[in-house]
Amino acid sequence: VQLQASGGGLVQAGGSLRLSCVASGNIASFAVVGWYRQAPGKQREMVATITSGGATDYADSVQGRFTISRDVAKNTVYLQMTRLKPEDTALYFCKARRSAAWYMGQGTQVTVSS
Repeated sequence: VQLQASGGGLVQAGGSLRLSCVASGNIASFAVVGWYRQAPGKQREMVATITSGGATDYADSVQGRFTISRDVAKNTVYLQMTRLKPEDTALYFCKARRSAAWYMGQGTQVTVSS
């Protein structure tokens, strides 16, 4: 299983970005797919998750600004990020769980300038 994340970049505070996570297999076969991030000197944290049933969960820090969604036909999970803040700067990863196994792709860098 491979997870390919893309869509990161440099954006000004208040701007928007959309991240994509493309799975090599059927995205619907994963019990949960999530976006995580890690900033320099900080622990990795969950940003948003979506289950196979479509239930979503968000970190308090991004609630109301970020939206996770998926396109099963494209085997892709998206993270729409709006009203970005400098504290959102981090390396963003997608992770997915199938049964007891977790898979993680390489990260995509998001940098928000003030």
